[in-house]
Amino acid sequence: MTVNQILAKKGKEVYSVLPTITVYDALVSMSEKNIGAILVVEDTILKGIFSERDYARKIALKDKSSKETLVQEIMASDVITVKPDDNLESCMELMYTKKIRHLPVLDNETIIGIISIGDVVKSIIDLQKETIQYLDSYISGGKS
Repeated sequence: MTVNQILAKKGKEVYSVLPTITVYDALVSMSEKNIGAILVVEDTILKGIFSERDYARKIALKDKSSKETLVQEIMASDVITVKPDDNLESCMELMYTKKIRHLPVLDNETIIGIISIGDVVKSIIDLQKETIQYLDSYISGGKS
């Protein structure tokens, strides 16, 4: 299964904020959309990613103000991305080894989606269910 197939199932909607907004405003946007991370984009260029984890570790635990700190000050700027034709296994390995939960999807430097660890796990479960159904059907068909 490829990233493109995951996006076809979940949708390609991408939410983003500017790097110059406050952390508080980014959190409000994330809360409204019920998402755990948001892309930081300026002039259609991916500048970073901001997550609830960034907030917890770089604002809350350091006693900073989310209403005064800008997203660009704490976002992850070395964003790991994937391509639409990358496979599920490589995404899972990337997420595991890099300890990340979200992968923006770029096609020729254009952001076309984002996948999360939840999307990858759901896809793996769906594939396993299909395999089980196929094998069950195969075995049942052979007992006639």
